Parts: sequence; C-alpha cells; structure tokens
Amino acid sequence: MSLGRLLTVAIKAVYISVLIYTNIEANVFGIKEIDANGLKEMLESGEPVKLIDVRSEAEYNQGIIENGEFMPLHTLPARLNDLPTDETIVFYCRTGARSGQACAFVKQNTGIEALNLSGGIVRWYQSGYPVVQPGTAKA
Repeated sequence: MSLGRLLTVAIKAVYISVLIYTNIEANVFGIKEIDANGLKEMLESGEPVKLIDVRSEAEYNQGIIENGEFMPLHTLPARLNDLPTDETIVFYCRTGARSGQACAFVKQNTGIEALNLSGGIVRWYQSGYPVVQPGTAKA
C-alpha cells in the first residue's frame, strides 16, 4: 500500500472514530470557532457575550475565564431555555472538544449558532490571558 493511500485510510479511521466517540453528526465540523485573541478582542469591545463553561465542577473550581457561567455539558439539554438570544454565546471547556459538542447540540436543537473557544481555557491561558477563581459553582 502506498504512503498516500495509507494516510487516506488513517485519516478516514480517525474521522469515523471522532464521529463515534462524540455521538454527533458530521455537522460538528461546521461549528464556528473563535481563538483566544479573538475572544479577548470581543470581550474588550463591549459586545454582549455570554461565556459558558461546560467543564465539570472540579475543573471549573480550578479556574475560569472571568464572567464564565458554569453549565456542565451534561446539564445543557435541560438548560436550553436559559440560553440568551440577544448575546453572542461562547462555549468553552478545557481544550475545545466538549464545548464543540455543546455548540453542535445547541445549533441542532435551537438554531442558535454559538461560538466554540478553539483550544479551550488551556489555549486561553497559554495565550497569556487571565484565569480567575470562581465563586461557588452552581449548576
């Protein structure tokens, strides 16, 4: 088997694994993302932004992006009515995978096109932006 063919097969296997692992249709790859610099600019511009942290309570308590609202991914289906329609929603997690799932779920069930923080809070911190301690986490 040629190297090109082998790479094609490997890429398809990874693609299928991602689809099975996340249990989300292929439209997950159509979600809109924002990088740490873009989010920082958006927050500083005064644009109304709703930051939603979909990590676990333990992760949330380690530190958040300032004004991040705690909404663990597993609670999202029950909280769809809590999502604003007059603000840009930005979901984030540790590295961007769970928040990507949140974006896809919200789009599929409400039509709202939320943004995924590419690279999550890890990339945010690596970009030199602050992570602060939250108050008491409430789901």
